[in-house]
Amino acid sequence: MSTQDQIDYDRIAKAIEYIRSNFKLQPSLEEVAERIHLSPAHFQKMFSEWAGTSPKKFLQFISLEHAKNLLKKEKASLFDTAYETGLSSTSRLHDLFVKIEGMSPAEYKNGGKSLNINYHFSESPFGKIITASTEKGICYMAFENDIIKALGDLKNKFPNASFFERTDEFQENALSIFNKDWTQLNTIKLHLKGTDFQLKVWESLLTIPMGKLSTYGNLAEKIGNPKASRAVGTAIGSNPVAFLIPCHRVIQSSGNIGGYMWGSERKQLIIGWESCKVYQDV
Repeated sequence: MSTQDQIDYDRIAKAIEYIRSNFKLQPSLEEVAERIHLSPAHFQKMFSEWAGTSPKKFLQFISLEHAKNLLKKEKASLFDTAYETGLSSTSRLHDLFVKIEGMSPAEYKNGGKSLNINYHFSESPFGKIITASTEKGICYMAFENDIIKALGDLKNKFPNASFFERTDEFQENALSIFNKDWTQLNTIKLHLKGTDFQLKVWESLLTIPMGKLSTYGNLAEKIGNPKASRAVGTAIGSNPVAFLIPCHRVIQSSGNIGGYMWGSERKQLIIGWESCKVYQDV
């Protein structure tokens, strides 16, 4: 993403936040465009290029009603063995391609002492992102505009590892997730530091298809522990891999978006962006 692309993303985020905050007033295209200092025509064009649909259609996808409808469908198909992750269309995105391998007990306990970690800063449709990998797969991925903070957060995860600023095939495969044609994805591998319970929750998140949503309670049922909603929420909150492990697809049972490690506004944008890719032609 170029500097101009980053400016455009920031403007889109600001526009979405303004519309969401003033939804009951139904602000016009002209009002929103004026809010972010653009002409209506320029704003419409820029937004459509980013989201693939109009601002009005996008707002339908991030509305409370849309979220509630998705949750109803999720509840109805909770025990579908296929989890709706068939390969019948590109709308199924990446779930079947992502494989998780847990780190060994030694790697987990000694702060990654034996690990060599490559890291790289890139741009995504949702802002700057840091991606890090071991020889086995992606170990960390986070949205963060401040590169000093981003690198510090990574090193705090693995205080004893050796770090190298360079790209590799794991990172390239992971970042291809933001491309429009997901049928060309190679297998994406994750090498994660987590407890058995956390890994189980993160694997469960991968069963939520693109454009769909779930709740903490539904995920607790999926992993066979319906009373563990709070623990599931904690595990989701500790997800070390943004977007690839789609914790953004978990919302409150009321249909409200809820919190997100990388910002609720970004979560709202991701949910709307994914819905556009799945439902705009339906």
